[in-house]
Formats: sequence, structure tokens, C-alpha cells
Amino acid sequence: MDANQIETFDLSGIRWDSHGLVPAIVQDVETKDVLMLAYMNEESLRRTLRERKACYYSRSRQSLWLKGETSGHFQEIVDIKFDCDQDALLLIVQQSGMACHENHFSCFHYELTGEGFKVTGKPEERPEPTLGRALELLTDVIHSRNLARPEGAYTTYLFEKGIDKILKKVGEESAEVIIAAKNADPEEIKSEVSDLFYHVLVMLEERGVGVKEVGKELLKRRK
Repeated sequence: MDANQIETFDLSGIRWDSHGLVPAIVQDVETKDVLMLAYMNEESLRRTLRERKACYYSRSRQSLWLKGETSGHFQEIVDIKFDCDQDALLLIVQQSGMACHENHFSCFHYELTGEGFKVTGKPEERPEPTLGRALELLTDVIHSRNLARPEGAYTTYLFEKGIDKILKKVGEESAEVIIAAKNADPEEIKSEVSDLFYHVLVMLEERGVGVKEVGKELLKRRK
């Protein structure tokens, strides 16, 4: 969507409140953490669409504010959705640094306990994505490489060489994992298993098998 399309894009489907605002829930694409709740007006939403960085409307200052403009902790837009009532937005973002002004990854770092609200987590502590989420993110990248075939990318090279080359790499990496495990070096094991996972995901993409399908199959084996 180019700049001209964004300026004329129909946003009438959104149910703005009496002040011309709509709440925006912000979620990190990697960890799935809910990062914050902010508000947007039509101008801030169009700027967000145009620049692909989250821009909100400050009710206290009554002006636009680009998230990260002073801190450098920008929110790169991955996707934007609105709910079934059309009165709330969901921004899926790639968070750079901390989302909260109190220097936490998420603004929701207070937990209600029997003793009142307690801070959870430490400042400057970003939660790591789970293995399942990391595999999903890598799968998305591999799928996009398969569609676009960018020149010079290793994944493009594998797809262009075909299934025999991909399977050869899966076999080689399997052997490397065995050697790493025999050597009992945790760093070597981590590296070689990651290489194997990557090449297996390329094989799954080439053969049209989704990683979620594999996940469902694995769940059947919980005994």
C-alpha cells in the first residue's frame, strides 16, 4: 500500500469513540506478551500505516507521539487487526528494547496478589520466545524465502537445488548432532541441533508439511 492509498484508505469501519479515538492493544510478535494499551486517532493510525512504526495519540498531551522517538524503543508493525465490535485495535509488533517507560519489556509487569500489586520480572529483562514460537517464526521466514527467492539467500539456494540437496543437508546435520552429543559440549550441541532444526524446516516447507501439523502429531505422543 503506497502513501496515496494510505491517505485515502477507508477507516470508516472503525467505531471511533466520541473523542475520535480507539484503544490499541499492542502484542509482541515473538513472545506473544501484551506490551501496552494506548489510543489512536485517525491521523496516528494513518501515520502508523505509512511509516510502519507505531504512532499513538496522547490523551494527556493531546498530540501524536511516535513510540520510541525519544527512547529508541520503536515498535515495527507486523500486522494490525480490529475486533468483531470494530471498537478496538490489535497491533502485532516487533518491539525494540523495552515497551514500558519504567524500563520493563511490558507495561503489564504488576501482578495482583493477596498483598496487593507486586512487580514481576526485572527491568531491562526481555522474555525469550519459547522453542515452539521460535520454530514458528523461522518457518514464516523460510516460507517467505520460498515464495520470493531473494538472490544470495542460503534458503533460496536450497530450494533451487531441490529436495535431494535439502535431504543431503538434513543427513549431514543429523550426523553433526550425533558427534556433538558424543563430545558432550553444550554449545556445540545447541549449534548443531539448531542447524538440524533449520534444515528439517526447509524440508517440511519443500514438501508442503506445516510445522503446526507436526506439533499436533507430537501431542499425540504424550504418554
